[in-house]
Amino acid sequence: MAKNLILLGLPGAGKGTQADFIVKDYPNVHISTGDIFRANLSNDTELGKKAREYMDAGNLVPDEITNAMVADRLSQADVEENGFMLDGYPRNEAQAEFLDNYLDKKSNSVSATLYFEVTDSLLRERLLGRGRADDTPEVIDNRLEVNKAANLPLVDYYKKAGVLHTIDGGRELAEVYRDVKGVLDNL
Repeated sequence: MAKNLILLGLPGAGKGTQADFIVKDYPNVHISTGDIFRANLSNDTELGKKAREYMDAGNLVPDEITNAMVADRLSQADVEENGFMLDGYPRNEAQAEFLDNYLDKKSNSVSATLYFEVTDSLLRERLLGRGRADDTPEVIDNRLEVNKAANLPLVDYYKKAGVLHTIDGGRELAEVYRDVKGVLDNL
């Protein structure tokens, strides 16, 4: 059966970089919720139209719409054949429960959750180094706090589920990926 992965970590932890390495060595389909949203919005799907209403009003898109978009993407043949690697989803425990229930109905499950742990000081340094106009120290600190509030309950959730693998994301890319491969090769 195909392996299903979740990547967790705060902004700047290196999830996207490690995802790029993973897809070169493993068949998993990399699914970013940002990509799913953009596809639904640009294709003007029913879910995209619903999401746009919330986004245009400056509100968060409700879980039910996000969950439906993710379920639609997970039901596609490439994912069913090769497994998935989710980046940016789930964002909260309710979404994690939805995902578990969705997979359970398909006699499937999350194979591993990779949590890239990085110190706050290194995250700040990395995010400031990106050179984005909106990446001021104040904005970065707020972003980290908001993301901690969302991520840490998910870390506990997947630890209790027995699929959490914590990886020190503060090292050289090759060292981090060596640990990632170690987890994935033992699934």
